[in-house]
Amino acid sequence: MKRKLPARKHLRRLHQILSVSETTIFFLTICTHHRRPHLSDPQAANVITDALQRAESRYKWRVGRYVIMPDHLHFFCAPATEEARSLSSFVGYWKRASAARIRRLCPPDFRWQAEFFDHVLRSHESYEEKWEYVRANPVRAGLVGDPGEWPFQGEVSALDW
Repeated sequence: MKRKLPARKHLRRLHQILSVSETTIFFLTICTHHRRPHLSDPQAANVITDALQRAESRYKWRVGRYVIMPDHLHFFCAPATEEARSLSSFVGYWKRASAARIRRLCPPDFRWQAEFFDHVLRSHESYEEKWEYVRANPVRAGLVGDPGEWPFQGEVSALDW
């Protein structure tokens, strides 16, 4: 029998300390289960890209820039409307839907890690600076020599402060 892990403290308290609005930008990292490099498969990356593009119509969350690494995904997002699902709800639904599609095309044992990591961009932080750091991830990992060479990155919607 699987033991259900308690929600991480930072996820439980986020709604208590932050009034989320359409101008709130989150930076998320979602990892594959056991950090397996399933996302290096172009079919899996295409599923992720498609799922990110559908986030606004399905969950009322706008996705900004993203980078898909072999074993994790980084993306920026913001609620599209006041009726948007909570961040945890959005990510949970998104992970279930994308995992099911990846399992149909790629490894049948694909799973996301149970948790995800979130960071709220604060006024003193620059979306652009954070993006440049994330965009350089494939270079730091030795996958490409220049960030522009990495094929699994993009932007779905422009996110503004």
